[in-house]
Amino acid sequence: MTLQIQKPLILRALQGERVERTPVWIMRQAGRYLPEYRAVREKCTFLQLCRTPELACEVTLQPIRRFRFDAAILFSDILIPLEAMGAPVEFGDGGPKFTRPVRTRAQVDALRDADPYETMPFVAQSIQLIKKELPAEIPLLGFAGAPFTLFTYLVEGGGSKDFAAVKRMLFQEPALAHGLLERLATAAIGSLRMQIESGCEAVQLFDTWASALAPHDYETFALPYARRVFDELKRFGAPLIYYTNGIGGILEQAATTGATCLSIDWRLDLAEARARVPNLTFQGNLDPHALLGTESAVRAAARRILDANAGLPGHIFNLGHGIFPEAPIAAVEWLVDEVRRYRTDAL
Repeated sequence: MTLQIQKPLILRALQGERVERTPVWIMRQAGRYLPEYRAVREKCTFLQLCRTPELACEVTLQPIRRFRFDAAILFSDILIPLEAMGAPVEFGDGGPKFTRPVRTRAQVDALRDADPYETMPFVAQSIQLIKKELPAEIPLLGFAGAPFTLFTYLVEGGGSKDFAAVKRMLFQEPALAHGLLERLATAAIGSLRMQIESGCEAVQLFDTWASALAPHDYETFALPYARRVFDELKRFGAPLIYYTNGIGGILEQAATTGATCLSIDWRLDLAEARARVPNLTFQGNLDPHALLGTESAVRAAARRILDANAGLPGHIFNLGHGIFPEAPIAAVEWLVDEVRRYRTDAL
């Protein structure tokens, strides 16, 4: 008699199956809120951490050891593929900065179409090390920046409040913008394909800044390229998660990306999201600031989201954005405990 090995909890939830409890992980779970992460980070730069498989493996595993989340997520950065394309990036206290923003045709043409196995071998090596250490019931998630979000960093030269350089290119030189977005889609596909082939069981596409666009412009400049990424990855069979910060205004459009799961921020009620887009898996959506509250407040905030889901299948509990460095360890412990204890008749 052959024993049937059950798929990990989060992978079953991503596929919309009924599960015994709601799985939980949090974005940026390997990061500065952890003292063990800070101890590693004191000895190297952020890019050294990303490029050193042994260190990337260690910090990926740290939150799993401490909280036993239902998924690990590869420690890396969405901008690593842009470095491989020939766009040097610096990481400082003010966030990432590109020393040479890409704003002309000559600069776009100068970018390389890089083979990720040749230019980012450390990513595949990190995944292989992590998979050797992870318990079988905890899958590894990979991720990449969506083409439009990569576009914003590359054109602005870093983060932005108004995306003036981005929108100038979109509206003055749309053909140039589309050409760059095509290149970035190719880079995202290559990166995620390598991650899946190296052992990641699901992947998340971060389109964090797509909500900076009006719905028509999202339809023109972001949606087609997210769709292209997912279309290319579907044949690998890994669940595909799509995240946008501020997704409420483009929810129905985002639902057409081909993603298995939409990851939503805290500005959109989960029950409303389910009503607007039925029969889709959702991830989210606690306000990260809620972790700065008291124990009773953290637990109550978690229960409100779980209640809003009403016990329906296809929900992964997460934050609506990355965890803040100021979040207390105890608050994360309360959150994970509350999610794991929660039950409804429908579960």
